[in-house]
Amino acid sequence: MTLSDFYKNIFDEKTYKLSLDAGCTCPNRDGTKGRGGCIFCSENGSGDFASSSKLTVSAQIENAKLKVINKIKGRTGERKGKYIAYFQNFSSTYGDEETLLKKYKEALLCDGVEGLAVATRPDCLSDRMILELARIAEKHFVQLELGLQTSNEKTASFINRCCTNEDYVSSVERIRKASPKIHIVTHLIFGLPGENRDDMEKSVRFVLAHNDGAVFGLKITVLYVLKNTPLEKLYKSGEYLPLEKEEYYELLKNALTLLPPQCILHRLTGDPPKSSVIAPLWTLDKKKVINEIHSLLKEIIL
Repeated sequence: MTLSDFYKNIFDEKTYKLSLDAGCTCPNRDGTKGRGGCIFCSENGSGDFASSSKLTVSAQIENAKLKVINKIKGRTGERKGKYIAYFQNFSSTYGDEETLLKKYKEALLCDGVEGLAVATRPDCLSDRMILELARIAEKHFVQLELGLQTSNEKTASFINRCCTNEDYVSSVERIRKASPKIHIVTHLIFGLPGENRDDMEKSVRFVLAHNDGAVFGLKITVLYVLKNTPLEKLYKSGEYLPLEKEEYYELLKNALTLLPPQCILHRLTGDPPKSSVIAPLWTLDKKKVINEIHSLLKEIIL
């Protein structure tokens, strides 16, 4: 099922995610587990389209709504749709939990906001945070996004992930136990340094094995080389070569044939600012890439 259909089944109409910044960082940035973050992560922690965390959550939501409304007007001339408050930057459960919970609840009080999405690391979910999110899920849609990226522990060490596969397994199990209503979404990246087709397939199978029988979400993207990241240095020194478009599509095709019906595809391409992307350059024509991926999906379905 596509993400659009999944949300429409829940909210009865088109639903848009509003990118927000809870003001968090990550344990592999602040010295708790490491420094510098994952080698591919942007300076804004993958939340480049969110407003400043210095603004209140309500103000960020109003800013984000304006961006969405302008898109909707351009397509239909109307202002329709519901919203999900998406705390996207860095690890959005990493910090003072009382403060973060207040921000989540503030977002849910804003007009038109029907649900909550929180992006985080598998090792940044305390039992208490999971329990509080489970309580919120009794009344509101809650989506938890876990950055796994790969199941290859050697690769994980190289990219400075600083958390283990067991952290992921534990988080999924604890979330499922706390609430079957929380929608778990796992992030994977294809084209990480040193990985081959077998590694990437194993990552997909790893996610499937630990979400067996449940409705779950999956985000896959090609690895982007972004400005001012450690990966940029590897790319410029010739130590890293990004995937060509045809390679990525073949990897996607193979991965998609493995997925069960209860898997919701949230993303098959990323969305960093064009000004930040150094490689692969074929990703810059996002409209073309999306159209080609849609064709790929139809080919697999048929």
